[in-house]
Amino acid sequence: MSVRKLKPITPGQRFRVVNGFDAITTDKPEKSLLAPLKKSGGRNSQGKMTMRHRGGGHKRRYRVIDFKREKHNVAGTVKSIQYDPNRTAFIALLEYSDGEKRYVIAQNGLQVGQELKSGEKATPEIGNALPLSAIPLGTIISCIELRPGQGAVMARSAGTFAQLMARDGKFATVKMPSGETRLILVNCLATIGAVSNSDHQLLVSGKAGRSRWLGRRPRTRPVAMNPVDHPMGGGEGRASGGHPRSRNGIPAKGYRTRSKTKSTNKYIIERRKK
Repeated sequence: MSVRKLKPITPGQRFRVVNGFDAITTDKPEKSLLAPLKKSGGRNSQGKMTMRHRGGGHKRRYRVIDFKREKHNVAGTVKSIQYDPNRTAFIALLEYSDGEKRYVIAQNGLQVGQELKSGEKATPEIGNALPLSAIPLGTIISCIELRPGQGAVMARSAGTFAQLMARDGKFATVKMPSGETRLILVNCLATIGAVSNSDHQLLVSGKAGRSRWLGRRPRTRPVAMNPVDHPMGGGEGRASGGHPRSRNGIPAKGYRTRSKTKSTNKYIIERRKK
């Protein structure tokens, strides 16, 4: 993993920091695992804008990722590490011993030619997917299920990881990337190791146009709006805008929006730090 700072030969490159892509081994995706990806531009089925600041962007094709890792006890060899335009992490192409190919989220340190397995009998090595009951305590994990068989839903973005802290009965205690500590059923799968592309947080786009390429349209600052458009709008001259809050009046910066009666609150041992 490395980043490159470009020479400022144009204004857009003056502050730009790009990924070195050392880990990437091929630039051609596996055709059988591609699917079309349609853009909505933030519009719903009636054509009305329901999400602001969306639109444009480069055309993409979706890479079908195996988040469930349900091919238990079948060895898969890493054929290549690839870039995925739909996520911050890199992905790995696995070819199983029965000939089937699948994409999985690549972990830091994954090498081409490495053999991966999933299931209870797999060894706790980088890239292998095991139930929490079979993973040694203190292990760094990622791509974690919340419900058995659901597929990985947590710690999937670049550089993220969680840590298995303890086990008690049918629950395991996991410290999440946010700092939250919560209980997860021990028969949920998790992958050993941290997610790849940990240098993603160091990247600097360098110019506004790169956001447009990603499908993000410009965002107007609330304090520049009129009172009819935003609670922080209006005022004489450069008014500060009052207390920071969203367009529909929900306070920002520390205000808790999680429901006090949510059924899964009992699984959270410690909330994330403010």
